[in-house]
Amino acid sequence: MATVPSWLRRAVETAQTLEDAAIASGAVLGALDALVRRQERWAGAWRQRLALGAAAATVRQAGRTEDEAALRDTMLLTRPGDDVGPAGRTFLAWRRLAARPPEHLLTEAGLTAMHEELGHAGGDEAVTDLVDEIGQLFAAKGVVEMLTGAFASAGRHGFGRYLGSWLADAMLAQRLGWPHAVPLLGAQPASGGSTRGVRVRTTSLTQRDQAPGGERVQGLLVAQARAALRAIDLSTELGRRAERLLAVAPKLRAKGADRVVEKLLSDDALVASQEIAGMSDRGLRRLFDRLVDLGAVRELSGRTTFRIYGL
Repeated sequence: MATVPSWLRRAVETAQTLEDAAIASGAVLGALDALVRRQERWAGAWRQRLALGAAAATVRQAGRTEDEAALRDTMLLTRPGDDVGPAGRTFLAWRRLAARPPEHLLTEAGLTAMHEELGHAGGDEAVTDLVDEIGQLFAAKGVVEMLTGAFASAGRHGFGRYLGSWLADAMLAQRLGWPHAVPLLGAQPASGGSTRGVRVRTTSLTQRDQAPGGERVQGLLVAQARAALRAIDLSTELGRRAERLLAVAPKLRAKGADRVVEKLLSDDALVASQEIAGMSDRGLRRLFDRLVDLGAVRELSGRTTFRIYGL
């Protein structure tokens, strides 16, 4: 399991200068990079659980009240073809980020799909301009310039500041060569240039960094480090649960049980009405109850009906 030393956690929270924030953020990203490159069998569930958290945070920033439980219900209990609403569409956008290779997300087709998913009509010219700017940002020498530019570009082309986090996460994944993007900055209220909750001193690397822009960069670096720590901690938790699921999997005799296990390892949550080849609703419900009894999965809704299961 991935672990982060306590001194590095303290370094993130006590960063007082741009240099402090840059060193701490780089160290945490290095640990996250090692985790991503292991491509664990449960990485899909991990990324989708992070997508849920990012969606809940960005929905809250947009002034809506849906929390993680409400977003799960919207996604899993809405009938196919029905509108999932603005919050549900935001969740779909984050799920798309976690499920597709970053090089596909950042194409004109990928960004158009995300734009439409959020319910924005038209916008072809804005998407085309954004794709052009993304190419210019990738030419930047530093990751920081690329990320701050992502927030600026998203806002300038009508994607909203909170979805600058989506764009920044996709661009970071492509820059680092990750097979899938990891939802990070969306769950951090201090991302996107805010210094709220970040202790800032004006001491910095260059005269340029002593301007207010330097403080925004410091805020972004600390937010990114916090997000990476959260992702690593969640991987430790889900990794343990996945190990338990894989340990009991050979005991499952239900037809199609192996497909259910794979789906649990690749997504945030499932319902008993999920279409899985070889499994009826009743059989899937019995299997989930068995897995709960074995301590291999959890019931996530707290309800006696319309129950939801996941790691």
